[in-house]
Amino acid sequence: MNQNPRSVLISGATSGIGRALALKYAEKGITMALCGRNVDRLADVADACKFQGATVSTSVLDIQDRAETAKWVLAAEAACPLDLVIANAGISGGTAGDQESEDQARDIFAINLAGTLNTIFPALPAMRKRGQGQIAVMASLAAFRGMPSAPAYAASKAAIRSWGEGLRGELAPSGIGVSVICPGFVESRITDANTFKMPFLMPADRAAHIIQKGLTANRGRIAFPWPMVFGAWLLGALPDGLAHTLTSRLPKKG
Repeated sequence: MNQNPRSVLISGATSGIGRALALKYAEKGITMALCGRNVDRLADVADACKFQGATVSTSVLDIQDRAETAKWVLAAEAACPLDLVIANAGISGGTAGDQESEDQARDIFAINLAGTLNTIFPALPAMRKRGQGQIAVMASLAAFRGMPSAPAYAASKAAIRSWGEGLRGELAPSGIGVSVICPGFVESRITDANTFKMPFLMPADRAAHIIQKGLTANRGRIAFPWPMVFGAWLLGALPDGLAHTLTSRLPKKG
């Protein structure tokens, strides 16, 4: 595993953690491949990274599209062998009234889970051949317990967390590191839509600093902030009835 990546690919780089990570890694000598769905925001973050000295390519892309996502990843690999792939793109959970609609749930799984697979798998053959590389997948502290306020979001992130943990063991003999990122509330366009109080809400640049530090150390799980990590772990460990009572009192997302 290369702990000083010179070629970095980030999906969902237009806002929040994705944008903050792009800016954190951008410097002279770094080659970056960034994707997002918003043309203007993608151009803005690319310009900011170029200003810091990075060489940047961009793609306006919907990561639900398996073929187009693979095309993007393989083009980035061909341009400059990838050291670090960060599958960050995702959408929030939420409810439509008192229930999460079928369309909403399907979209969440298609982007959060399938989109992560679409981003990671095309990068693996070249990494295996080189015997080095690093993968980061974006889960959440919501992955530790199904949340009535956002069941599909919590489930999609739980799947990413479990898959990433297993993938770390599978790829370790190939020299490839895998880290599962489990943030709490981080300032972003997603959290901007929340109308409830978000404990330990963290600026995106602070979250990016923690993530970069964890990736450099090849940590299997990068979870923060610690008070919420403990709370999420406790919810997952409690008897189901008690955990359900506690989570049913949480505010519903809009």
